[in-house]
This record gives sequence, C-alpha cells and structure tokens, in this order.
Amino acid sequence: MLIATIIVLQVISAFLMVLFILLHAGRGGGLSDMFGGGAGLAGGTAVERNLDRVTVATAVVFAVTTFYLAWKWV
Repeated sequence: MLIATIIVLQVISAFLMVLFILLHAGRGGGLSDMFGGGAGLAGGTAVERNLDRVTVATAVVFAVTTFYLAWKWV
C-alpha cells in the first residue's frame, strides 16, 4: 500500500517536473511568457523566482521517492 502511494507520487512529480521545466523562460523567452513571466504585471522576475522554487521542490520530491523506491526494492 505504501509502495503504491510512493509510485503514484513519483509519477505525478515527474509529470509536474516536465511541465514546470517547460514553463521556464529560455534564452529568448519561453512558455512562461504566455502566463505573465515576461512582462506586463509587476514582477515578471517574481514569477520566475516562484517557478524556480516550485521546480526545485518538485525535483526534491521526485529524488526522495526515487531513492526510497530504489532502497526498498534492493
């Protein structure tokens, strides 16, 4: 039961990581510009900073679940 929950959490975090990485602005803008990351509302940099934090948190969840599953199944 716990392993199944961890696997579901890992799959969700993997999809979220892909989504958040694609939202990051590249060299010439990116998908984040569509959601106010480039300009317009006060704080395009705040949006990018928050996106960075959410991406790092998602990566940590993914790494922890990966290590736990590798440790549990070995």
